[in-house]
Amino acid sequence: MSKDEKTSVVSGFYKLSVKKRISFVKDFADLSGEDEKVFSSHLNIETADRMIENVLGTFEIPFGIAVNFVINGKDYLIPMATEESSVIAAASNAAKIARIKGGFKTEITDPLMIGQLQLLKVDDVVDAAKAIMDHKKQLLDLANAQDKILVSFGGGAKDLEVRILDSPLGKMIVTHLIVDVRDAMGANAVNTMCEALAPMIEELTGGHVRLKILSNLADKRIVKARAVFDKEKMGGESVVDAFLESYTLASIDPYRAATHNKGIMNGIDAVIIATGNDSRAIEAGAHAYAARNGQYTSLTTYHKDKNGDLVGEIELPMAVGIVGGAGNIHPKAILCKKILGIKSAQQLSEVVASLGLAQNFAAVFALSTVGIQKGHMGLHAKNIAVMAGATGKQIDKVAGQLIKEEKIKLDRAKEILKNI
Repeated sequence: MSKDEKTSVVSGFYKLSVKKRISFVKDFADLSGEDEKVFSSHLNIETADRMIENVLGTFEIPFGIAVNFVINGKDYLIPMATEESSVIAAASNAAKIARIKGGFKTEITDPLMIGQLQLLKVDDVVDAAKAIMDHKKQLLDLANAQDKILVSFGGGAKDLEVRILDSPLGKMIVTHLIVDVRDAMGANAVNTMCEALAPMIEELTGGHVRLKILSNLADKRIVKARAVFDKEKMGGESVVDAFLESYTLASIDPYRAATHNKGIMNGIDAVIIATGNDSRAIEAGAHAYAARNGQYTSLTTYHKDKNGDLVGEIELPMAVGIVGGAGNIHPKAILCKKILGIKSAQQLSEVVASLGLAQNFAAVFALSTVGIQKGHMGLHAKNIAVMAGATGKQIDKVAGQLIKEEKIKLDRAKEILKNI
């Protein structure tokens, strides 16, 4: 498969054997024979023991590939690690609809992270804030002295911001250190810089620095993705209208928005985990960003264009890295980055946001038409069949009967199995 021939569109990919799926991904991503072995390998206990404390073993979850994605004109196969049925199929179907109108287009800011220094016990917060800003250059220079390698790559501390906050403890000052972390997630670099600045800030203000740590509300590190979903492929303009009616509730009601955004994170978390990034940090930042205007709301927006097609957009913080952390230790995370062919953290952010938009579109589309349960039915029925004790060909027979009856229940699965 030459570079010009590479496409993420695969007809009936889910019908292929695991071996044939791996073969397709191997050709698409130019993987080696050693890379191919990683698909069936397990994290060895020695590596696991270096990653966390009190290790007893490892815990496997399924790892698959979303197909059909075109992002900024380039085809992608997106690795996803998830235990939830239908997520990968839904994302792949959404990407197939989006590629009719050109796929996903993205915008991204510089990879700026925020470090916070909490200053307490200051007599005059206005004077203290002024003292900090008057020594901005010295503070930035001190921060950059902590990570000369990052600075050599064009990153490093770029700015300071000072906020005065009221609290039950009285007024306090929070200094924000703005750091360009380049291709890292940035927590270690930012935390080290904050700790280095604390003594100087105390000396300048006469106060006491308590917290000195990165913020996961990375609202200076924003990624946006946009796609046009073809109305005819969706089933006509009436389906687009039904979709918009469903979306509108998420835009005004936090109870619906929480579930709506969970659907986004179904996709985002899966690729974040697959690439060895911090899903908790991404979740925290996303949900905080969804409430930035005082009410929790949807991370996506939708509208109908002049042709009647559905236009979807997503905007959220994306603090991911391709260097450092588990992504450089876990063999499957290393393999997943190779499959993606990414060269920068920003490129990974664009992939993640596009997947999140696709996942959200798929969920709302299902809710607006067949309903979410029908979308989950096939794989859920198979899981119930296995729980009932079915093995081998019995699984498909029991699942097929459950779907036919539209009664996906364990007691019924046991009855069907007994009669086979």
